[in-house]
Amino acid sequence: RLRDRMRSYFGSPRSLSGKTRRLVSHIADFEIIVTQSELEALLLEMNLIKQHRPPYNILLKDDKTYPYIKVTVNEEWPRVFATRQVLNDGARYFGPYASAGSVYQTLDILNRLFAFRPPYECKDDKFNRHRKQGKPCLYYQMRRCLGPCVPGLVTKETYRQAIDSVCRFLEGKSDQIVRELRAQMEEAAERLEFERAAYLRDRIQAIAKISERQQVLRTVDTDQDVIAFAREDGSAVVQVLFIRGGKLINAEPFTLQGTEDESDEALLTSFLTQFYQNAPTIPPSLLLADHVEEPLIIASWLQQKSGHRVEITVPRRGEKKQLVEMAAANARQKLREIREQWLHSAQRAVAALSELRDLLELPALPRRIECYDVSNTQGQQSVASMVGFEHG
Repeated sequence: RLRDRMRSYFGSPRSLSGKTRRLVSHIADFEIIVTQSELEALLLEMNLIKQHRPPYNILLKDDKTYPYIKVTVNEEWPRVFATRQVLNDGARYFGPYASAGSVYQTLDILNRLFAFRPPYECKDDKFNRHRKQGKPCLYYQMRRCLGPCVPGLVTKETYRQAIDSVCRFLEGKSDQIVRELRAQMEEAAERLEFERAAYLRDRIQAIAKISERQQVLRTVDTDQDVIAFAREDGSAVVQVLFIRGGKLINAEPFTLQGTEDESDEALLTSFLTQFYQNAPTIPPSLLLADHVEEPLIIASWLQQKSGHRVEITVPRRGEKKQLVEMAAANARQKLREIREQWLHSAQRAVAALSELRDLLELPALPRRIECYDVSNTQGQQSVASMVGFEHG
């Protein structure tokens, strides 16, 4: 296999793609690392790609910056907030999300539903300050926080139940939460605590309204990730549908770069290894739009990473096939949006360059402009800087 792989790079130049010819022209030397197994070789390859981000590899665009939702279940009064780092620190992580905006929107909804410590307004210094004062902040009055900063306002058990509900909601288990809240509402009504019963009723209605947006799948009752892609002229978008407990709870698009001249199998393989390398959770089933390279090795790696068996399938019919087609349709739509944005940006750049050409009386559109500035302190310690401007 290794010999065949090497031959694919050093055959006749006519048989090589333009991308491969450029790669080969920059090779200066070889280094061979012997591993114990194909799985170990895969892990080594992933770590090297993550460390060096080679320009001729398929790369998940800005994969280091994708945001997650972090729940600090290991703290006395847990917090829920956005983060871009997944650490082995005892907290729970949910994601990744394709944009920070979707994370902040989700956090706002969760905070309104479960009234945990406000993600950014209640950091430890503010929490401790209100604890010393013995008075909660305005969020408690607005019912956006249970008030754990003031002793006696909420028990640790009650607050922990709210945090557990947050985790279950992010796992797609909203039905369990509604059942528990309904039982609490009925119990409050029996005790004639009508204000609390009304508050619980409003929470039930809010959760039900959000759950209505989550498509319920007829035959799928397990946790699955559905992955499909769209590509055109070197651009590629991979769409992931997150199905939890038979519900489509989230859908996120991810952009790949360096996909020109690469096969569909190579594209999907690169995405899987990069996407799940940092994923906090891996479902037991992956539905793909196409086959991947070395599926048994990847499945073995996913099992080793998740602690459970992971089945990789390419469905050909039925509802699972429809799910893959849905993911592909979303990927095509996102790719169209990206290309339209790029075209709009290019048109704006041409218009700006045309105006600049006329103002400076240039013979053609400027391809590159360099601006220099030199400063010093009383003739000493001179420092120069340059700003470059290329193609708008």
